[in-house]
Amino acid sequence: MNPGTKNRQRKSLPAAVALEDGSIYRGHGFGATGAVCGEIVFNTAMTGYQEVVTDPSYHGQMVTFTYPLIGNYGANTIANESGEVHSRAVIVREAHNLDRNSSAEQGWVDWLAQRGVVGVSGIDTRALTRRIRSEGAMRACVYWGDFTEDEVAARLEATPPMAGQDLASRVCCEEPYELEFLRGERLVVVLDFGIKRSIIKGLGRAGCNVKVLPAGSSADDILKLEPEGVFLSNGPGDPAPLDYAVTTTRSLLGKVPVFGICLGHQILCRALGLETYKLKFGHRGANHPVKNLDTDRVEITSQNHGFAVRLPEALAARLEAGRGGSTFFEAPPESELRLGTDFGDAVISHLNLYDGTVEGIRCREVPAFSVQYHPEASPGPHDSRYLFDDFKRLIESA
Repeated sequence: MNPGTKNRQRKSLPAAVALEDGSIYRGHGFGATGAVCGEIVFNTAMTGYQEVVTDPSYHGQMVTFTYPLIGNYGANTIANESGEVHSRAVIVREAHNLDRNSSAEQGWVDWLAQRGVVGVSGIDTRALTRRIRSEGAMRACVYWGDFTEDEVAARLEATPPMAGQDLASRVCCEEPYELEFLRGERLVVVLDFGIKRSIIKGLGRAGCNVKVLPAGSSADDILKLEPEGVFLSNGPGDPAPLDYAVTTTRSLLGKVPVFGICLGHQILCRALGLETYKLKFGHRGANHPVKNLDTDRVEITSQNHGFAVRLPEALAARLEAGRGGSTFFEAPPESELRLGTDFGDAVISHLNLYDGTVEGIRCREVPAFSVQYHPEASPGPHDSRYLFDDFKRLIESA
C-alpha cells in the first residue's frame, strides 16, 4: 500500500465531537486518530494556538478555537509553555499545516500528529461555542476513527467531571529545580501547580532568581530555602480539593510576601478564608477587559480558568441588579470592595468587565496579592506585565 492510499483511508474515517447532552458535531479528522474525553471549552484568542495547547492549565480539557483558521503560521519549540501538549483534543473550523513562516519548524497538523493529539476540523465552531455558552462547559468525546455510538457513550459516562479533581498534582514538577539562566537579585520560590514557562520568564525579567518546588511542598520545605518571596502558579482544575496547597499558603502568609496567578490566586483566596465556585463556561481568551480599581484604568487581559472567587454579597447584589446594563465600568464604593479574611482586611483590586467576577485581590495586613488573569500574556496583550514589578517592590518593602 502506498502512503497516498493510507492517507486517503485515514481521511475517510469518521470524526466528530459528541457532547454529554447528546449533541454531535461531525467534521474531518486531523492530527492523530483515536478517541479522547474531557471537559470541552472554547478559547477566543486569534493567535497563540501552540501556547494554548501546551499550557498545563488545559490538562483534562479539549479546546475549541473560535478563530476560524488555526495553524497558518506553523509550530516551533520556542512557543511551548511546557514539555507536552495538555489539551486532549483540538477542535477547529479550518486546520492548516503551513510551515513557511520564518520561525516555523514544523506544520501545525504534523506537530499535533507527532504528539498523538486528536483533532477535528470542519466543525461549525460558532454553533458549538454557542452551545457551550448556553449549556455550560460539559464533558465531551472527540474522536477520529471507527467508534460506535455505544463506545463513545460509555467513554463519556466514565469521564469524571472537572469539579472536585486535583489536577495540579498530575502536572507539577516531581523534584525541585532551579533555572540556571535566571540570576536575579531576589530569591523567589515558585510553588508549581502547572506553571507556564512565560511566567518564569516574567519573574526573571523583574529581577527574580527562581527555585521551583512541587505542588505538595510544605511551608517548612519553602521557608528553609530562606526565600524573599513565594509565587503561587497557575494550573488546571478545581482549587477546592487542593487542601495541601491551601494549608501551605496559610502557613506562609505574614512570614514572606506572596503573589498568585490564576489557580494560585484561587489558592491564596481560599487560604484567606474566601470561597471559590465553578463558572458556567469559564474565561479563555486574550481579549478580556479588566478594571484596575487602583488606577481606574481598563486592562485587556489574557485568561484561562473555569473557577472563580465568590463576590461579597453586596457586590453580587449590585451586579445582579445591573444585569442587562453595565457591569462595573464605574467602580463600586470602597466599602463593597472590602473583604474580611482570616488574615485581616483585604480589598478587591480588579474586576472583570464582562461579568463582574473577581480578577484580583490585595491584602492590607499581610504582604500578599493575586490576580485571576495572566499578566505574562502568552498569548495575549502585555497591559499587565507591571504586576511582576509590583511583586518585586512588595518584596523590597516587606
